[in-house]
Amino acid sequence: MSWIVPIASILEILLLLYVATIDIATRLISNEICLALALLGIAGQLASPMQVAQSVIAAAILFLPLFIAYTRGWIGGGDVKLLVALAIGLPLTGVIQLLTITALAGGGLALVHLMMRHLPYPRLAPAGSSLARRVYAVERWRHLRHAPLPYGVAIASGGIWTIFSRGF
Repeated sequence: MSWIVPIASILEILLLLYVATIDIATRLISNEICLALALLGIAGQLASPMQVAQSVIAAAILFLPLFIAYTRGWIGGGDVKLLVALAIGLPLTGVIQLLTITALAGGGLALVHLMMRHLPYPRLAPAGSSLARRVYAVERWRHLRHAPLPYGVAIASGGIWTIFSRGF
């Protein structure tokens, strides 16, 4: 059973990288990925049923302020789902670390978007353009239209950091 934790951790990291990519592209976080992350988090803690119970309670407590933030338009619904799904697989100290690193990464993401105000407006990226140029063109266009930040990137960063710090 000791092989479950490293495999679950690797799969969680891969899913979080996928979430960050999809959030940049579409600003959507799917329910299926959040469910998979929650189940992988639980699978990684099956050796300690008490730990699973504590994690579920911590995630339920975390859900309340996140839901309030969602209803006020401060955070997206996908971000709420993703944070709660990650919290289900973490002990309380891991949840605190997840929230701290996510907030720091979110601050960095916000700074990048603030700096975009001073960058030139790009022309449409022609076919064959580099991925970086295409992403820049789309993000600059979204920024000019006051689109929301892809905060799933910050959450994924916090999740990956927390998974690495807890060890395999």
